[in-house]
Amino acid sequence: MDAPNDTLARIAAALERLAPPPPPAADPLAHPAYLWDGTVLKAARAFDPLPIALLSGMEAQKASFVANLQRLAGGIAAQDVLLWGARGTGKSALVKSAVGAVQADGAALALVEVVTPRLETLPALFAAIADAARAFAIFLDDLGFEHPGEARALRSLLQGGAEARPANARLVVTSNRRHLMPRDLAEQASAINPRDSVDDSLALADRFGLSLGFHVVDQDAYLAIVAGYCATHDLPFDPTDAVGWATRRGSRSGRIAWQYVTDLAGRHGRAL
Repeated sequence: MDAPNDTLARIAAALERLAPPPPPAADPLAHPAYLWDGTVLKAARAFDPLPIALLSGMEAQKASFVANLQRLAGGIAAQDVLLWGARGTGKSALVKSAVGAVQADGAALALVEVVTPRLETLPALFAAIADAARAFAIFLDDLGFEHPGEARALRSLLQGGAEARPANARLVVTSNRRHLMPRDLAEQASAINPRDSVDDSLALADRFGLSLGFHVVDQDAYLAIVAGYCATHDLPFDPTDAVGWATRRGSRSGRIAWQYVTDLAGRHGRAL
């Protein structure tokens, strides 16, 4: 008969196989970009953003956002940022490209993309990076809320809460909605004072010191984006073909332009 200690050891080993311990956290000083899954900081496998010069039609947004990241990386006052607007207009691409551009200038800045919907885990992320000798852009992509309580939780992290983000970190949020309103407006409609409920929702957007809007591009801007991609990748530029692609997709945007260029490169047997 096995000794009790042997039995306990086998049980413990079996439990570890069923639920292995989380991997060790990545060194917050060693990588250009990270992922936060709610429990541990992981190094991004490949961080290869588009050159920021390729993002056309958003010159004012680029200048404001890059300047804010440079301030953050330099340890001086910088804003939390909300990038809002139509889908496919380059919000997420700008975040990554701008971080890459600031890093290329030698600044001590890293991107941390939050890939968990559980915003209550953000204080643990803040604790993991607070003492690191570099700055961090905390990226929440395509943010939306099902309930007003979720928005209030993020609001306290931005300003005024007991566990606000540290001085070396700023939040960068993208959303299709300018005011980050909850998806379900039923609660506002049924509130005793609907105006108070709406004001509570709008208070979150007010916490972002820098708010940048992105709008649907017209045909000329769409073609300019395609032309820039084609020139960079040495592909033939055919405006009629590019417009036909956008027409079949029912949309014109930077995302549609890149999808067209990807298809064009494939037709010419080229890799991007």
